Amino acid sequence: MEEIEVPKYFMCPISLQTMRDPVTAVTGITYDRESIEKWFSTAAASVDMITCPVTKQPLPRDSDLTPNHTLRRLIQAWCIANACNGIDRIPTPKPALDKRQVLKLLGDLGVDSDDLKKIITLKRMEALAEENERNRRLMVEGGGVIKAMILFVIRCFKEGKMIGVEEALRILRLVWVPNEEVKNFVNESSDLLESLAWVLGRRGTDDCAIAMKSEAISVLNLAIQVANSNRLERLRLELFMNITNNVLRERSVSQQTVKSSLQLLIEACPWGRNRMKIIESGAVFELIEIELTKPEKHTTELIFNLLAHLCSCADGRAQLLQHACGIAMVSKRILRVSVATDDRAIHILSLIAKFSAKSEVILEMLGVGAVTKLCMVMQVNCAPYMKEKARGVLRLHSKVWNDSPCIALYLLSRQPH
Repeated sequence: MEEIEVPKYFMCPISLQTMRDPVTAVTGITYDRESIEKWFSTAAASVDMITCPVTKQPLPRDSDLTPNHTLRRLIQAWCIANACNGIDRIPTPKPALDKRQVLKLLGDLGVDSDDLKKIITLKRMEALAEENERNRRLMVEGGGVIKAMILFVIRCFKEGKMIGVEEALRILRLVWVPNEEVKNFVNESSDLLESLAWVLGRRGTDDCAIAMKSEAISVLNLAIQVANSNRLERLRLELFMNITNNVLRERSVSQQTVKSSLQLLIEACPWGRNRMKIIESGAVFELIEIELTKPEKHTTELIFNLLAHLCSCADGRAQLLQHACGIAMVSKRILRVSVATDDRAIHILSLIAKFSAKSEVILEMLGVGAVTKLCMVMQVNCAPYMKEKARGVLRLHSKVWNDSPCIALYLLSRQPH
């Protein structure tokens, strides 16, 4: 079958695909709505002035996009005429969302609304937010949806009701913009963070519970990104306990949720009190257990990054050493995953060798192959600083490790060439 040539004026100048919802900018150029709105959104975030992609003329930030109904009908007619050649018909686009509709939906979430009405309204708002960037922008700028969703989740927390929380969190994730209003919600009150900790404290492994906790982790990560030092220093033990026990320990959660949880804990680590709370939650043990399942590369890198933070504390090192596979797991990952993992793993072994060097620990490092791996690091093609770190660990206890066959390599490496 010969390839059908699409008329040039049916194609969007940005995507170079057949337009589904052609709209005309004030410069007279027609684009597909999704492509030009994405252009506006990207440009608004990166440059001071928005320009027309074709003419390069400046465009107002609130530039009107006029639906080109005539062109849309021509495209639809052409698609129908070429259906026998495998061309799909382009449906008539839905009417654009407006501020009045958003405010009506928010009104339906009022305190007096029954639970069924709230669920229907939230699902409608969720569908609109997922539909396109224009809807999300309107819901934020014209309707105050972020504030409404935050207040809805807080109200559910204070009333102890879970109905609608999952949908509200998903909407919040979709429309989240780190503006001043959002920053104030996060930093001036602990209500939002406490609400998210409450959601994460829900027990259960059914699909609904897992989905709700995944959304809570996503929103919590977004909130941590805008939290100031004062708020981050006051994160509660309950939050870390719930993340460890109900997310990291729960094997049915997605890899993405695990990675988001690890990233969140890493962001909290620079504050010493948080490190101690994370350790108290039992996170070190769970990190080792997750790594023993051989997760994907990025997850391993995050685990070792977090372990390096936690092992800077005596209690963190003690937890790692209490796990039967702690030192062995750290050792086995060296030279097997990535440079970032190697760096953190050697750092962890260095902390153990310097500050937790009981005789049984030093012998365990020899027995599980940690000494051999450190010697291998000095022989392979890797960064000089990493070789020096490995050499520094070996120097600390070389007398105890003299019987190791690989020590000969270490001693050889010390001799001048």
